[in-house]
Amino acid sequence: MSFFKISLTEPVHLCSYRVLYGDTDAGGVVYNANYLRFFELGRSSFMRQFVSSYREIEEAGFILPVVETYLRYKAPARYDDLITIKTSMLQISNYSWRFNHHVLLAANDKLLAKGFTAHACVNKAGKLAKLPPEYLVKIAEVASLPAP
Repeated sequence: MSFFKISLTEPVHLCSYRVLYGDTDAGGVVYNANYLRFFELGRSSFMRQFVSSYREIEEAGFILPVVETYLRYKAPARYDDLITIKTSMLQISNYSWRFNHHVLLAANDKLLAKGFTAHACVNKAGKLAKLPPEYLVKIAEVASLPAP
């Protein structure tokens, strides 16, 4: 079964987060780097629901480090805002995964930030490794699920 460069955009996973005071900067808005944490929250939750927890993948001997990221800011989030993090798997190959992320203001679905994270699959020695077939099979199953 070949999984090279399958484009996956559904299903979309949604998770909520309430902005903490510690997430904001002196200007009262969410500090820019915290959006990458929001991406991680969405990605980890997506993986746990559809594929496997990162812990389980690491126990199998693999690590999925971020190798590329893109982040576009559209509007600020502020302390105590409830945000929705929308995550989908954008692309997968035998050696890498790419997730698409949208951060929205929950009250009105206003887009706050969007971007992607790309991850390589490496073994515990830090060498590029093929994604294990059992995860690729789960991802293929995810690709055929209907959107929520």
